[in-house]
Amino acid sequence: MPTRTTYYAMVDDYSSREEPAGVLRRIEGDHAEYDEAFTTALTWERSWSLYSYERGNMDIKFYEISEDEANRIVERIRRTVTGEA
Repeated sequence: MPTRTTYYAMVDDYSSREEPAGVLRRIEGDHAEYDEAFTTALTWERSWSLYSYERGNMDIKFYEISEDEANRIVERIRRTVTGEA
């Protein structure tokens, strides 16, 4: 099975679907499935948030989005963190 990546907007009490708090990607391949969130350290890091959501923790909501939309969120985070907003 080829690798498949699905992107999600992360929305909490202080954000909205139009301007999410963050972005997460789920990577599925032959022998593994794992999630990574884009962080304020400007790197993709392992995350358990989506697994937690799937088991009933609704602190953060996840909405499937396109790769283009995920890239826009990543760029917004980069601009905010680096002060280039």
